Amino acid sequence: MIDYKKVNNLIGWLVFIVSTLAYVLTVEQTASFWDPGEFIAVSYKLQVPHPPGAPFFLLIYRMFAFFAFGDVLSVAYWMNVGSAVFSGLTILFLFWSITLFGRKLFSIKNGEESKGQTITLMGAGIVGSLAYAFTDSFWFSAVEAEVYAMSSFFTAIVIWAFLKWDVIEDSKDENRWMIFIAYLVGLSIGVHLLNLVTLPALALVYYFKKYPNPNLKGGIIALALGGVALIIINNIIIPGLPSLAGSMEIFFVNSIGLPFGSGIIVFSALFLGSLIYGILYSIKKQKVVLNTILLSLTFVLMGYGSYALIVIRANQDPVINENAPKDIISYVSYLKREQYGYRPLLHGQYFDAELIDQKEGAPIYLKGKDKYEIVDYSTVNEYDPERSTILPRIYSTQERHKQIYRSKLGLREGEKPTFSDNIYFMFSHQLNHMYWRYFMWNFSGRESDFSDAPWLGISDFFSEKFPDYIKENKAHNNYLMLPLILGLIGFLFQAKVDPKSFYITVMLFLMMGVVLVLYLNSPPIEPRERDYIYVGSFYAFAIWIGIGVMALAHLIGKLSKNLAIAGIVATLLAFPVPIILASQNWDDHNRQGRYFSVDSARNFLASCAPNAILFTGGDNDTFPLWYVQEVEGFRTDVRVVVLSYFDTDWYVEQMARPVNESEPLPFSLEYRNYRKGTNDVLYVMDRQNLEAISASEYLKLLKNESDLLKLTTGGKSTYNMVPSRNLILDVDLEKVYNQGLIPEGMEDLMVEQMNLKVKGNYLTKGNLMLIDLIVSNNWERPIYFNNTSMATISLDIEKYVVMEGLTYRLLPVQKPQNMRSELVHTDVAYKNIMEDFAFRGMDNPNNYFDDEFRRFTSNHRSAINAVAIALLDEYDMERAANILKYSLEVMPDKAVPYDLASGQMVPLLFEIGEDDLALDIVDKISNKSVQMLEFYTQEDRDFDREAMISIEMLKFFVPLLEERGYTELSEKLKNGLRNILGPGYQGGSLLDRM
Repeated sequence: MIDYKKVNNLIGWLVFIVSTLAYVLTVEQTASFWDPGEFIAVSYKLQVPHPPGAPFFLLIYRMFAFFAFGDVLSVAYWMNVGSAVFSGLTILFLFWSITLFGRKLFSIKNGEESKGQTITLMGAGIVGSLAYAFTDSFWFSAVEAEVYAMSSFFTAIVIWAFLKWDVIEDSKDENRWMIFIAYLVGLSIGVHLLNLVTLPALALVYYFKKYPNPNLKGGIIALALGGVALIIINNIIIPGLPSLAGSMEIFFVNSIGLPFGSGIIVFSALFLGSLIYGILYSIKKQKVVLNTILLSLTFVLMGYGSYALIVIRANQDPVINENAPKDIISYVSYLKREQYGYRPLLHGQYFDAELIDQKEGAPIYLKGKDKYEIVDYSTVNEYDPERSTILPRIYSTQERHKQIYRSKLGLREGEKPTFSDNIYFMFSHQLNHMYWRYFMWNFSGRESDFSDAPWLGISDFFSEKFPDYIKENKAHNNYLMLPLILGLIGFLFQAKVDPKSFYITVMLFLMMGVVLVLYLNSPPIEPRERDYIYVGSFYAFAIWIGIGVMALAHLIGKLSKNLAIAGIVATLLAFPVPIILASQNWDDHNRQGRYFSVDSARNFLASCAPNAILFTGGDNDTFPLWYVQEVEGFRTDVRVVVLSYFDTDWYVEQMARPVNESEPLPFSLEYRNYRKGTNDVLYVMDRQNLEAISASEYLKLLKNESDLLKLTTGGKSTYNMVPSRNLILDVDLEKVYNQGLIPEGMEDLMVEQMNLKVKGNYLTKGNLMLIDLIVSNNWERPIYFNNTSMATISLDIEKYVVMEGLTYRLLPVQKPQNMRSELVHTDVAYKNIMEDFAFRGMDNPNNYFDDEFRRFTSNHRSAINAVAIALLDEYDMERAANILKYSLEVMPDKAVPYDLASGQMVPLLFEIGEDDLALDIVDKISNKSVQMLEFYTQEDRDFDREAMISIEMLKFFVPLLEERGYTELSEKLKNGLRNILGPGYQGGSLLDRM
């Protein structure tokens, strides 16, 4: 007789080995784009990441870094391997969860498993777990050092632990498992909060076990109590206890006059004393339920205790110390993610609602010299109540979001949205585009990795309609809908045979999918695809895929009368599901040979002179820089400044300290001038007879809190203002010239004064501090901007920057109005690109480069084009030819398809006499563009950004080809445009004016 327990354990670990090996073979060898760069850097040195933090994740991944044995270039790889291991463990516990569901479904008791039942359950577990292992979204997170792999592990082990608890008969063992589950939940808080969403569903496990005759009312109550448990942990324990401790701390310090920390000590003593007393009382009075609840709470708190790391490390002032949560007040703000704003959930405004009032909310405290001081009040926006609704889905008042709402809803400018529009957006965008599309990506098929790519349906499976650029895209994955069909079979079979377990699985599926969609209330556009958020829902569906195998075995068993044979046949019939998922997804999840996420960061830093200050715009262009500096130790003399963080006092304060090899940034303003609540926004009030003001004099007035800058609003609050939008910086030309800062040939462009003109109607604190830095620095340290920061700065300084590769250096030279490109320091830029830039693996067509890689490739191609244009304007044909050919050599079309920047290279190649290279780009781009536009027209799709670029590229090529005498090709493209745009097309392009 087969030993079921041994077989179940053995095959479970075999599944773990198979999945983990697949992940290790495809794991990224360095830091990926987006958050992994930050997480690797902060884990390596135990620093403080973005709110709400992930302290337990940092501790565990720091241990994986030890496997690098001091080789800093291997740290990222080993942390990525950590995700591979945790993802493999997730598959292990999924396997065991499927077999546990199978035991319930077939009513199998311990020790009574038949050979046929064992084979069926093992086959179901193998197919279901491996199918999930190779799904698109889960595999994506399994090969990078992000929190989602470890979060999935905690979700899997908690579900498995509840199912194990369900089959335990001894009440003492039940309580032990319940406490174990509580500890797991507490630990998961230190990774990600997604795990908590499972609690309402898992409450049904408890209900069905404790109440043999369940009914609808009892089920609803159980779900409600599970929701209460979720709220207690998510809203009371996590932020609530620290908030209460903070309130007590403020009372004891401010009202009673006790020293800092006294309120926290008293709160801790009262809370822990009450908890200990409750446990002792429950033991003495033999109150088992109370004892279990209190012990579970204790173990949740023990797991949650990993957050002590955040406060401890924040007080050590590490290089990366986001929000600097050093005390209880700032820690609460950090936990509540207050910097990310608020999204309405149950009631709120429509996007067209007018702001009718702003009221002061709760006071905001900061730790002062001897007490906590009120530095500001939270702002409560009140919108027109007539333009409010329940369940607000179209709520964002950002102008860009308003335009997208109108476009998606078909609303004319000025037309008011209705509640039906609100609900339509919820179903069409949030539930369909932002969830169902992702679900079908994983179980039906995915058209490509282009932004907003749809899923593949039945009509797409054997169709030849797709153009080559889609069919050749590595993320063009076709699963023939087999995973979906098998999962639906399991869905129906479990509903019929084991309705109790079915309700549990349904709730897991909905809570981690649909309910999460509604809770997150996504805006109309996200910075990237968010499918990885919903892997918990896909996990639940994978359980049904496994149960689908049981359904097939059950059906075959009726015919063969031999469940063992039926189990083998069912497994063999279903096994193509994980095989097709693995084979289709391997090439677009294999991250071997990809280094450009790190090389692009190195290239930004390599574009800077020694001891430079480099401004970046946001997360994705900053996190890789943090990684290469903090982990690999590359160019730590450069101070990276995130412009979006520069609006906060804690970040400015950090910039005023030395870091690594970088000296502190020079500021004339003191902490009292930029602390929270002070000079957050300074409105421009153009005073009569004051066309301009000296920037340095303005800063002096601001520092001295001069009444000349005071502006009173509503007779209550007083703010500082900017008396003129023209802030003049005087330049010591002799000093600048003697320092050798002016590039050769730009002496005639030097200016004695620079106008740091404010673009809009106000100046943020970050831009104020930028002005202060520019003035106080006085050309001692080089100041650079990357392209994203240049686009977000509210100062008109574009005419004063000189390109030196990927960065723009601020210099007292002014760009002539008739220049066709940026000002470029050609000698420096040429050297940086040709000698110091890295492009590892970017010429290998076997490597997979997704949208982020293509975007950064386009940035590099554009930078090279700008340098080539400058060289051509200097009549340096040789170096212009060298750098253009170098671009085509290190980033060829065969590896990274030609894009907009490549198209803009065509006239430059013509100019250096490389017509064949130019025509090759024209041929490849025009073929893809025509294919795309014909495909969009055929499918009746709206022209998105890619399609509009394709149209403009074709328009751009037509006159270029005519001018060079390639009239036949030009006419061909023109006819193609007429077929797409109509016979009225006469030529002309936006690109030829760029």
